[in-house]
Amino acid sequence: MNEITTDELAKKLNSGEKLSIIDVRENEEVAEGKIPGATHIKLGEIPDRLNELDLAEHQYMVCRSGGRSAKAAAFLAEKGYKVTNVAGGMLDWKEEVEK
Repeated sequence: MNEITTDELAKKLNSGEKLSIIDVRENEEVAEGKIPGATHIKLGEIPDRLNELDLAEHQYMVCRSGGRSAKAAAFLAEKGYKVTNVAGGMLDWKEEVEK
């Protein structure tokens, strides 16, 4: 499985790269803050919301620590998506968050 560190992801965002970041945490976790521009789709909703994810676009999956996002990444990879898990998740995110 492809993985990226939070620092590497932050560099991409700070350089102006347009990224599709999917936050798979629960509502109350996301309410505390998410990566700016990330789309919130809870892990359990991924199968029902595939139509919201562009197959041609690379997806970066994030959760609290990297476990749930790894499950989401594996599921999407099986469906043919280009996907990368954000290792360490929001616990390692040092940049600003969007509330």
